[in-house]
Amino acid sequence: MSTAPIGQYEKQPTVPLPAGARVLTGAAAWTAAADTAAAKAADRAPLLVVDAYPGADLPLLTEAIADALPRWRIVDVEADAAIPLAQINARFADNLTDDRVFGVLSHATVDAFYDPERLDKLAVEVDGAAEPTVLIGWGADLVARRLAAPYALVLADMARWELQLRQRAGAPNWRAENPDEDRLRKYKRGFFVEWRVADRHKTTLFDRLDFVLDANAIGAAEPDGRAAGMITGEAFRTGLANAAHAPLRVVPFFDPGVWGGQWMKRKLDLDPSKPNYAWCFDCVPEENSLLLEDAGGAIVEIPSLDLVLSQPEALLGERTYARFGAEFPIRFDFLDTMEGGHLSLQVHPLTDYIQRTFGMHYTQDESYYLLDAGDDAVVYLGTKDGVDQEAMLADLRTAAAGDRPFPAEDYVNAFPAKKHDHFLIPAGTIHSSGANSMVLEISATPFIFTFKLWDWGRLGLDGVPRPVHIDHGERNLVWKRDTAWTEANLVNRVEVVSRDGDVVEERTGLHELEFIEVRRHWFSEQAAHDTQGTVNVLNLVEGDEVEIISPTGAFAPYTVHYAETFIVPAAVGPYVVRRTARSRSERFGTVKASVRGTQEA
Repeated sequence: MSTAPIGQYEKQPTVPLPAGARVLTGAAAWTAAADTAAAKAADRAPLLVVDAYPGADLPLLTEAIADALPRWRIVDVEADAAIPLAQINARFADNLTDDRVFGVLSHATVDAFYDPERLDKLAVEVDGAAEPTVLIGWGADLVARRLAAPYALVLADMARWELQLRQRAGAPNWRAENPDEDRLRKYKRGFFVEWRVADRHKTTLFDRLDFVLDANAIGAAEPDGRAAGMITGEAFRTGLANAAHAPLRVVPFFDPGVWGGQWMKRKLDLDPSKPNYAWCFDCVPEENSLLLEDAGGAIVEIPSLDLVLSQPEALLGERTYARFGAEFPIRFDFLDTMEGGHLSLQVHPLTDYIQRTFGMHYTQDESYYLLDAGDDAVVYLGTKDGVDQEAMLADLRTAAAGDRPFPAEDYVNAFPAKKHDHFLIPAGTIHSSGANSMVLEISATPFIFTFKLWDWGRLGLDGVPRPVHIDHGERNLVWKRDTAWTEANLVNRVEVVSRDGDVVEERTGLHELEFIEVRRHWFSEQAAHDTQGTVNVLNLVEGDEVEIISPTGAFAPYTVHYAETFIVPAAVGPYVVRRTARSRSERFGTVKASVRGTQEA
């Protein structure tokens, strides 16, 4: 049972490591890794391989290893065998494009960044070494796997959010000379190339890992004093396998924005000195972290994507995994405009377009669920009846050129919005959340594929105009989604599914063009659920505190507070959401998203 105050949003949720697992830090961690390498080496000089995610602070990591293992030779694989930056840029020019935001997904593997002859040469040198050796760097395993000799393998892993914070603070992309480059271009290089390749590579290591190191804590952009912890590969694998069979939360992160509001700062107990918070990424496993905690309270931070990549069937369910592969298709995040400004007027790409243009195999269908709203809150959604398409596009381009503002109200519907309303937004629909709204965005997960059409004449926090993509938008706007169609299909399409005592189950969306199904449950005591073989993502949208229990005792009760998003893996099966003994609320509400058509019969 949680000891936090009633209803207090937990910003650092943890996942327990298996019994007996221990987080090692400092010299003790590297001594354990060296001992494992020595035990494997038998009568040879031991070899320790530290394969580091691109963006890890190699100088600091090397310094820590050198201090702990002074008699070991350390070889930087990146410095000795990576191809030159100009060659990398030429190799991936078609993926990176000239656009500030959008590229094309790369299907390369990590060896594309390395000179095979230099890798071979390094392997020969290491194979004949008389002293114990550490191979370090992204792709270090490329050298080690060329050897017949056994070695100890460490993955120095990092989450995408930490990488983004470092890049904003001036860190370059992997081996790139771009410390001062626009952060959107840095993100683009990571998203379309580096992280895709790195995730593809590290999945080849999971089953062989001897240790996993928390590289987020080495050179952290926002240091919190936490030591860089290391756990065994067995603890990593078992911990993730256990996590895929019980409710869990990923670590949320918060970000300011030009339109950001004040609701999250007050309701979620965030830093009051910040001017605003625009986003909270409350459940985006590709970018969030997991905090793995041992019995003594020591923590190792790993990307929550590791859970998706290593346990896709147990987490997602057989049918969802078959449909999407090892990707988490559902995203929950917060958009706070309370006392802030409008979101950009935008549209998301149609499926065919996102596939042909960017290489992403599904698109960002979404919806706005109103956690809270001011009296004047509106959601912009769909074009007005009888809109002149050419006139609207001309006015958008005039506004983008800075000649005069775009008259949004002349072209786009503005629907009044109140707490617990749900607006559905299939790809191709023009939309925006107005000021004074607190939105729980329930959507598919393709990240950055938003075509801004008009941003109300604002600059970004960096003082640079935020990019608009009217040409992309024009090719994806579905003009038939006018006032009549939008009202009939996308605004508060609530259908009561069942009533059982005090439990009311409602279907609130999404539209038939979207693959996500959303159900809302109202109850005063408890509501029974079943994953039916597919992952469930829920948020407590009403009430102070509930707990998730297993009818069979398969997992320990899991406490959830107001506004927290939590994941129930497919492998869980039946579960119950009920008030806790200390709950004071009279009524509770959850919204639950799943992938439509993947439930077991």
